[in-house]
Amino acid sequence: MFKSLKKITFGVFAATLMAGVAHADITVYTAGPQGLIDKLSAGFTQQTGIKVNVFQATTGKVMARIEAEAANPVVDVLISASWDTATDFAKRGWLVSYTSPNAAKVPDFLKTDTAVAQGISALGIAWNTKSGTPKPTEWTDLTKPEYKDLVNIPDPAQSGSSFELTAALAGQDDFKLFKELKDNGAVIAGANAEALNPVLQGAKAAVFGAVDYITLNAKEKGENIEVVFPTSGTVIAPRPAMILNWSKNQDDAKKFIDYMLSDEGQKLVADQMLMPARSDVPASRPLISDLKLLKYDTAAVYGKRKETLKQITDTFGGK
Repeated sequence: MFKSLKKITFGVFAATLMAGVAHADITVYTAGPQGLIDKLSAGFTQQTGIKVNVFQATTGKVMARIEAEAANPVVDVLISASWDTATDFAKRGWLVSYTSPNAAKVPDFLKTDTAVAQGISALGIAWNTKSGTPKPTEWTDLTKPEYKDLVNIPDPAQSGSSFELTAALAGQDDFKLFKELKDNGAVIAGANAEALNPVLQGAKAAVFGAVDYITLNAKEKGENIEVVFPTSGTVIAPRPAMILNWSKNQDDAKKFIDYMLSDEGQKLVADQMLMPARSDVPASRPLISDLKLLKYDTAAVYGKRKETLKQITDTFGGK
């Protein structure tokens, strides 16, 4: 993917800056929640006067848009739902090196020279408390007869976080768990929100591998839903923010990263029920230290992405 993407040379970049106005709009592509980027954009504009053009979608759709715009890229800041995006783009030389002064309290594993986490989500079981099913405590609970035909799974081809959980779990038992889920009537049900909606409506009982902040927000709104983090372990999904090196507005893009990591910006992240990237910002939700994390080789997981997705397709059926 992205092989046709062309870099803007430094000379063209410099000339554009000299000919341009003091502050142009910046364009942010994000796989994060719409409500969060809207509030971050509004706060940033109020503070700096710089307007923000936003495209918000699933990880897959965001990446497809970047590829489609390869001949004339417009995105300045990218916020992905998968850290693999930051790793991949850095290897391709597509990112600007920048360390925000506001990143001082971001743990080292959540930042590099070219990317920094906006926030972190974790994967769990979203369980409808009125479903009449026993409360699950383990991934394998959803293979039991009580959950026959009542489980949705987010599509790992559409959700970066779902893919990482799928690969981590499948690597432990050669897809045995997913075969048992299939035999029990579990289905792949679109992206994260699409998988969750039938559970909120009561048509299904649980989501296997739900993005936690979506479920936590629904619970805050009074829905009969709870997020369960299995005792055997789960995965977290740091959401990297990065500046693209073809950006014509790199200075303003850096200011956006600064605002995102400011006290105000990180509070907005926490208010969205994501874990803040900064360790000194409080949140009314479980944090990384409260979770047991699965151990797996991230590079190996993504190195076998095509094979893993094919195995899931073969297991559950589909194109």
